[in-house]
Amino acid sequence: MANVETVAEANLIVKDDMKRVRELDLTRQFEHVSLAKLLEVIGVTRRIPMMEGTTLYVYKTTGTLQSGAVDEGAIIPLSEYEVTKTAVGTISPKKWRKATSAEAIMKSGYEEAVRVTDQALVRDVQSDVRNTLFNFINGTITGAATAGGVDLQSALADGWGQLQVKFEDDAVEPVYFVNPLDVSAYLGAANISTQTAFGMNYIQDFLGLGTVVMSSRITQGTFVATAKQNFIMYYLTMGGDIASAFGLTTGELEYIGINSGYRNEERAQIETLVMDGITILVEYAEGVVKGTIGAFAKIKEDGITVAAGGTKALTLEKYPSDAVVTWASSDSTKATVSSGTVTGVAAGTATITASITVNSKTYSDTCVVTVTAGA
Repeated sequence: MANVETVAEANLIVKDDMKRVRELDLTRQFEHVSLAKLLEVIGVTRRIPMMEGTTLYVYKTTGTLQSGAVDEGAIIPLSEYEVTKTAVGTISPKKWRKATSAEAIMKSGYEEAVRVTDQALVRDVQSDVRNTLFNFINGTITGAATAGGVDLQSALADGWGQLQVKFEDDAVEPVYFVNPLDVSAYLGAANISTQTAFGMNYIQDFLGLGTVVMSSRITQGTFVATAKQNFIMYYLTMGGDIASAFGLTTGELEYIGINSGYRNEERAQIETLVMDGITILVEYAEGVVKGTIGAFAKIKEDGITVAAGGTKALTLEKYPSDAVVTWASSDSTKATVSSGTVTGVAAGTATITASITVNSKTYSDTCVVTVTAGA
């Protein structure tokens, strides 16, 4: 009687191997194709691993460079700089779970019910990363410069000019975030070539000014601009203990972990777990320009110093040019303002606001006034 092998052959590909192959394919698509393209478009070159619960900050640097013309043997004056930081949140893992019932598998088959929906789940995780970035960009970034123009081109051009000043010692590659309705309103029926990365549309070298990323999460009538080198990606590693604890498959970069197709027999369903910890932020707030398309009010001076009893005029750019301007001071005991002329009252600081109202919507800009004691 011939001998019958009762064990599997060596190197046989089994279902657990195929499960890992599918998971690796999903992580590779996420890390090396989709996410990599997003980082390329907005210029992220710094990717920093963090510990869970770490507070993330946006920084602002202020200071004055003293004269370098120092006589022989004389004391070299100190150039004093201060870095202030604003907390924007903490980094923590995000977790998603999907379950497919036995009935869904019986109706549509395993391939359609589980694997195809796994792909959809990962695409939605991509959307979460992208939308978190857009929500941050569209929110308040303290210390950002302002810009504006009567239409999209002039507004972005003003933003471009602001970035050249902010990064004048570096080769600037601007990137702008704009609502697609503003782009379409400006271009009309023009035939433009858009590209897609990580589920977002963008235009390279738009009007010769830089890369424009379009998102409906950017408030219509506004835009945000910065230099590509101002972005940083912070991430939690999904490998190691967390991968072992939850059976996660990770790619070589370990940005995302996936456990797909494990059974929940109590509920007769197949489940998928996805985890990541990715946050993309700008590093320096002063390297960000927030602008208005259409009506706008913009004080050219970022800040001024005036002596108590002295005066200094502010320069306001506005559109429409005939819009009525309202000036206000946050503290009239320190400084007052009339028709754009600031008068120092007493030592301290005050914020001057210039506002216009167009079609029931108010547009404003501010300037911080430092009042020094009079002679």
